[in-house]
Formats: sequence, C-alpha cells, structure tokens
Amino acid sequence: MATMINELAINGGPKAKTTPSIPMYPGGLEIGEEERQQLNEVIDRKYLFRYYGPEDYPSKVREFEEKFAARMGAKNCLAVTNCTSALISALVACGVGPGDEVIVNGYTFFASCASIVAAKAIPVICEINESMTMDPDDLEQKITPQTKAVICVHMRGAPCDMDRIVAICKKHNLKLIEDVAQACGGSYKGKALGTFGDVGCFSFQYPKIITAGEGGACITDDDLLYDRLMGYHDTAACWRPDRFGGERYDGELFCGVNYRMSELTGAVMLAQLGKLDRLVSAMREHKNQIKKQISGLKGITFRKLNDEEGDTAICLMFMLDDASKVTPFVDALQAEGVGAAGVFNKGIPDWHIYSHWKHIIEKKTPTTEGCPYSCPHYKGDAPSRYSENMCPKTNEILSRTVHLDIPSQLTAEDCDMIALGIRKVAEALL
Repeated sequence: MATMINELAINGGPKAKTTPSIPMYPGGLEIGEEERQQLNEVIDRKYLFRYYGPEDYPSKVREFEEKFAARMGAKNCLAVTNCTSALISALVACGVGPGDEVIVNGYTFFASCASIVAAKAIPVICEINESMTMDPDDLEQKITPQTKAVICVHMRGAPCDMDRIVAICKKHNLKLIEDVAQACGGSYKGKALGTFGDVGCFSFQYPKIITAGEGGACITDDDLLYDRLMGYHDTAACWRPDRFGGERYDGELFCGVNYRMSELTGAVMLAQLGKLDRLVSAMREHKNQIKKQISGLKGITFRKLNDEEGDTAICLMFMLDDASKVTPFVDALQAEGVGAAGVFNKGIPDWHIYSHWKHIIEKKTPTTEGCPYSCPHYKGDAPSRYSENMCPKTNEILSRTVHLDIPSQLTAEDCDMIALGIRKVAEALL
C-alpha cells in the first residue's frame, strides 16, 4: 500500500522539508567582500586602535558609531566589546550600585542578569507574558524603595510593551535600560528599539542579526550619560579632550574598565550595518509566508506581538495548550526536516531561563563576603525569595512553547515546506 502524503515522517511517511537546514547566523552567513574591503583598509593603514595610530585616517569604530546612531535615530553611540559590557556600562552610567535593585525579565540570556551583579546591585526577576517579554503588571508589583532601574529585554527579536514600561518607569522615577541584543533593527510603533530608555544596549556576537563575531554598542540621547559611558568603558580616559586635565564637571572622573572596541571589529560592523535592513526584511517576509499557511490551526496559539510590524522575525514561537504535547510535537517536526525545539524543560539547563540561573538562585559570589547580597547598603529582601519557581507564569508559558528559527537565507520553497510540516504535525497530534 502506498504511503500517504500526509503520513507523519516519524511514522514512516515522507518528509515535509527535504532541503538542508540553515544555521541561524543571519549576518554571519553574509560575511563577504564588503567586510574584506573594510578589514583590508584597517590593515593597510596599520591603524588598529581608535585612540592612537596613524593620524591621516579616520577611526572605523568612530565611523560605525556615527552611522549606527543615525540608523537608530539616537544622538550618541558608544561601541564596546560585547552586550554584557554595554549593559554593565549602562548600569554604572545610570548610577546603579550598592544597595540598589534592578528588575529584569526571567526569560533572557543570563548575561542580562549577571550584568546587574557586576554593577554591585541586586537582580529582581520579573515574569514574562505571552509576548515572551517583560510583563508590565508584574514589573510594577516588583518595584520597591530599593529599585533603581529596569532592564527590559526585547527577547527573541520582538519588542516589549514600551508604552506601559516607559510609563511605569517615569511614574516611579526609574532608569530604563533596553537590552536589544536579539532585536537589532526592530521597532515599536515606528521608533527604533533602544531609543525608548535612558540607554539601549546591543550585541554583535555571532548568532545575532548583524555580527563581527563579538562586539556591542550603547546608544543614548543623554549627553551626560554618554560621557559617563565613555568614562567607564575607557579607564585610561583616552576619550577626553585633555586626558590628563582636571574634571570639567563634578563626577566626570571615576575608575572604570576597558571595554573598548577594536578597529578590526569596527570595520566588520561598518560592512554588516549596511546589510541590517535587508536581513530583517527577508526574515519578516519568510515568517509572514509561514504564518499565513498555518494560521487557524487547532491547538496552536501564536506568540503575542506588542507590535507585529516592529518584530525582527528572527523566530516563530507558538504555544500548545498543554506542556506534555511539546516533546512529541517537536520530535515529529524534526522528523519532518523542520528545525524546531521546545523552550523550557526543567531537566535541561538553558541559561536563557531564570530557573537555571543557579549563580543567582544560590547567590554565588567570587569571594566569601557574599557581596552584593550581603552589602550593608542593601535594605531589601529580594534574594530571600530566589527559587526555581519564583516566576511560575514564566515557567508555565515557556513549557508550552515551540520555537523555530527563521534564517534570512531561507527560500520561498523552504518556507512552504516548513509550513507543510507544521500543518501535518498539528493535524495529526493536536
């Protein structure tokens, strides 16, 4: 008897998707002649460090900063070594330190939380909602007299509810830092992500939309914050007009670190920035093509999007009605040739989910004193509530979620086959 076309591949039927999988490196897979030309200029000029070198040439890092700020609609941009250093610099620039609490999503890469501890403050973990981003209702409930700032993470390429988050931060006089590591090129109601808060922080690590392998940036419209960002990221003070001069204003000079971006990284980012809009446009087109073909399927609820037009479309996320259905659903999709994964499994460590942040939950520190948790300046009790189940809504939502990457290099045929695979599995299992 002939195998039916709709028989699941996991049961011996034909695969829905027969083309090879494409790794999720949107900008990385586009590395080519443009990057080579920019790098060759740096090598030919022998100008590897922005603050000193041959004086006949402009800095590639500075050129990237100017163009990135213009693309995002921000007044100032500071290029740094990675997004973690961007977040730490932003927290320090905003005056966060001992005794302060900073609220952050419970679904984000661990670095978003680790940066708070690095700034000597206390992380407070906030629930997400069906948008997979910060739940504004829980955010407001988590605010205490010790709260100094909020890090809202535009997780998996899509914007947070910025209207509500901005309003909450203004109401409570809190600094707002946007983590745009996974959403470079995204927007909310026509305004670029990273420009709503006091500082926006970006990542150019290899899996990100545009990349130099590693790298990051801060953007801000506040000139004082920009000065403080510059000062902290460059403890040698090369950035000052007179590096050995006295303070131009109170609080200008303080000890910092070295998070300076190299000219080689800046050169690659100049080339990558020119590809950003094309990459995001391609991912949006692919995602729309897939979603149109699977809309209305019984048992599937798409991720809520706070602004669908502002989504960078790096992935497709949808929820099933029961967590127990995720593993068989994902196994069947993978058998169809469709790259898919569940998001949360309590037994599988994933540093994108707070339940696995044992460094935080167990209050691990590099020294026995236990700072910042034992800091005498801290008067709150947030660490006493740390546990694997402190954000049950987050765990419940993620445990029901299926995730598919949407590489910019997909073809229309790939998208049709992915949609076919999802339809086959949904109709058979849900």
